[in-house]
Amino acid sequence: MIDWSAFLVVALVSLCSAAALVSLYSLGLRLLTVDDRTTGRTAAGWACFVLCAVGVLFGIYLIVPALHS
Repeated sequence: MIDWSAFLVVALVSLCSAAALVSLYSLGLRLLTVDDRTTGRTAAGWACFVLCAVGVLFGIYLIVPALHS
């Protein structure tokens, strides 16, 4: 039998994490492509890319069972 509450939790977490990753990536692009780029904006843009990469790597870690043992 399907545990619908667990299915709903997985669906909502995957939707929210995908939206967060896309938002981080697009914010990083926006910060790096403005005309008036300062050091702070450049650092914030790269920080967004790093956080996006960490999120992707954590998702891969959760999916691949060989990494858990």
